[in-house]
Amino acid sequence: MKYRKFGKTGFEISTLGFGAMRLPMLKNARDDRDVDEKEAIKMLRYAIDNGINYIDSAYIYHGGLSEVIVGKALKDGYRKKVKIATKFPVGFAKDESDFDRILDEQLKRFDTDIIDFYLFHGLGAQGWEEVKGKNFLKKMEIAKKQGKIGHIGFSFHDNFTVFKKIIDEYDKWEFCQIQFNYMDINNQATEKGLFYAADKELGVIIMEPLLGGRLAKPPKDVKEIIISYKKIFSPANWAFRFLFNYKEISCVLSGMSSMEQLIENLKIADEAKVDNLDKDDKELIKKIREQFKKRAVIPCTGCKYCMNCPNGVNIPLMFSLYNEGVIYDDMGAPRFTYGRWVNENEKANLCTACKKCEEKCPQKIKISEWMPIIHKTLS
Repeated sequence: MKYRKFGKTGFEISTLGFGAMRLPMLKNARDDRDVDEKEAIKMLRYAIDNGINYIDSAYIYHGGLSEVIVGKALKDGYRKKVKIATKFPVGFAKDESDFDRILDEQLKRFDTDIIDFYLFHGLGAQGWEEVKGKNFLKKMEIAKKQGKIGHIGFSFHDNFTVFKKIIDEYDKWEFCQIQFNYMDINNQATEKGLFYAADKELGVIIMEPLLGGRLAKPPKDVKEIIISYKKIFSPANWAFRFLFNYKEISCVLSGMSSMEQLIENLKIADEAKVDNLDKDDKELIKKIREQFKKRAVIPCTGCKYCMNCPNGVNIPLMFSLYNEGVIYDDMGAPRFTYGRWVNENEKANLCTACKKCEEKCPQKIKISEWMPIIHKTLS
């Protein structure tokens, strides 16, 4: 296992971290809590025995069981070999009094005296305002002084402008966690955000390196590009190598749900390093990215000339979600986003086919015809 400097924390972190969001499940699992606990503990200990020293969980993962199972895996002397990270669920807390209650509950779940790395979970523009408005920053600092947490950070889901704002408005951040992979270089925090955080000496943790597994199992046309290349690596290997190539990245998290995945990822982490990609390798990844994008069926460029819709439909978002499902041949994630995170006042079913947006669209997209298709598919 290779290790890297983790920002200004003084910790040397393993380049591969264990994300405890997708633990192995029982064969007849009916919901997220039906974890194969015995296998999960076996995997976590195998990971630690092979050099992983950072395990990431969250209050909500596996219906609250993730933290408990990680805590059990760290018995028998394993706790002293590893740092644990978990997240404060901003949306679950009504006021600052909930901070202590939730943190104490998490400490009990892990059966530990300290959470080494504590993050505000999934911050975006709204979440950041909640953190500031509910005095959670002060509560975080107090918890650190009390020795309940070791380092202060945040995980992030929004755009670069919001990411920069969060970093700039608080000078005690020590690390951050962002979604980043070869398809997301211009999405969410973006590559620019990665560089910005690293320049501020924040340790940078990467989540969704495989986009929930979609980059590990690409569609046939994308896979053909990969297997025809002169170097024979799996699709997952190329996705990880892309990330390990950045010196700004401290650690890449992987939500491994089988021993086979863990063993493969440990091997990749042992081999990959900064500047491990040559010119031809980078060109290959560019071709892979372009082939994925070619799969999009709606030629939306995100110019937003169609906005604002008189009925409130977030047209660019609707196109983005639908194209995402087509690009990766998987509508699961877009459906989840549409159902859980998209405001009801922005959904495609509100379209009345007034066609005012179509008059403004440079790509001449028949928006009114797409909206009912998108709503039916994503619902």
